[in-house]
Amino acid sequence: MMAKSDKAKWASSNKAIKAVQVAFDMDEKLQYVIRKEALDAGLGPSDQIRKILQLPVSKRPKRPRLTVSLSAEDYIELAKRYGLEAEDQLEIKKRVMDDLIKHASDGEQKS
Repeated sequence: MMAKSDKAKWASSNKAIKAVQVAFDMDEKLQYVIRKEALDAGLGPSDQIRKILQLPVSKRPKRPRLTVSLSAEDYIELAKRYGLEAEDQLEIKKRVMDDLIKHASDGEQKS
């Protein structure tokens, strides 16, 4: 027999399973407007679209984060750049984070 907490987990999973992600192909300029509005409002693009459509937007705070997909070849290239082994992915991630922070800080100073 499942514990109540397990039932609650499955119920929320079932709800998520019923949701269908919809992608919109539109002009880059229009995408930019929506993405910029989202950024200015502290929302993700998906939440901004929900707001535009007057649908409920999740109230729970989301971790602000940026993502990038890195292939095995990318790790090899970055390892060379940082003088590391490609398998040392955690240290590579730290160095990438440092580079991104420096880039953003430099850009912020120019503004």
